[in-house]
Amino acid sequence: MPRGEEPEEATTQRARLADRHVGARIRERRLMLGLSQQQLASMIGVTYQQAHKYERGLNRISAGRLFEIALVLGVPVSWFFEGLQESGATQPLGVRQRMCLELARNFSLINNEKHQEALSQMARALAAQSQGRTIE
Repeated sequence: MPRGEEPEEATTQRARLADRHVGARIRERRLMLGLSQQQLASMIGVTYQQAHKYERGLNRISAGRLFEIALVLGVPVSWFFEGLQESGATQPLGVRQRMCLELARNFSLINNEKHQEALSQMARALAAQSQGRTIE
């Protein structure tokens, strides 16, 4: 093998990891917006099964389709690749990150500003308490 070239298997493996990473980012953003897979599928003009395969990284997404998904989800195309290492390794969402996403999504669904402020104050008080300090 000529110097500087990689085996085809390594290249294919990195591509699969990238497909899974992009799919996970699609799912993350969809959940952040409170959309179901069916709703996303309808918005981008594919079947529910196809959207599911995209999110699992089972089917590769064309550039045009990824552009359409980015428009629908309100993010730049580059957002889907954030967190993807050059090696192809991806950093899966942890339980804490999932909870933060769910909290942010649910908070944004609260229409009453007083309720939002009360929840925000409660979060500040709990954070201060867990760090052993008081809030003013």
